[in-house]
Amino acid sequence: MSWLLNRFMLPLVLLFCRGLQENGAQACTCLLLHPQQVFCQVDVVIKAKVVSTTADGGLNPIKYDIQQIKNFKGPEKVFAAVYTASSSAACGITLTNGVEYLLMARLQSDGSLYITSCDFHQPWDDMSATQKSLLQLYGMGCDCKITRCSSLPCGISSWTECLWTDFLPVKMANAEQARNFACVKRREGSCAWYRGSASPAKEFRGR
Repeated sequence: MSWLLNRFMLPLVLLFCRGLQENGAQACTCLLLHPQQVFCQVDVVIKAKVVSTTADGGLNPIKYDIQQIKNFKGPEKVFAAVYTASSSAACGITLTNGVEYLLMARLQSDGSLYITSCDFHQPWDDMSATQKSLLQLYGMGCDCKITRCSSLPCGISSWTECLWTDFLPVKMANAEQARNFACVKRREGSCAWYRGSASPAKEFRGR
């Protein structure tokens, strides 16, 4: 699976992490999801700069103090920190002090923000203008369904689905839909792929 993740890179993100026994040790594994699917399922999506890191070296979560820059989804509040597991085996992530990130995370019962390697995190400067523009579109398609196609033939069962074909061998090298498209609901109620763009021009593609 690692070669697939290397080809898709960060924009093709992961969700639903769980611990598995591998050679007697815990390991984190996740299901592959389109970034929009993660956006719709998490509680908070923000752009933030990591200010400092607090880790005691034990099993307690790592605390990243952050400076929130922009809120794309979630409550109208400013988060001062985000927490993660203390090890990668428990789906913890590593953030770098001084770097701005796009973070897709989840609210805990105490109101704190928690993120795992199965959620989305990416340095802001590594994202293209197209990827950044998609953040304004993802919420328009949370009622749509992204249906994964791994081998032909495949299709959709309703007009509210978008067929995700990045897993097909002929398309796996560029992950075009994960990087450049959002599944958006049209006025008449159907869903279709919309190409994110830094320009105001709209471009829809087939499902």
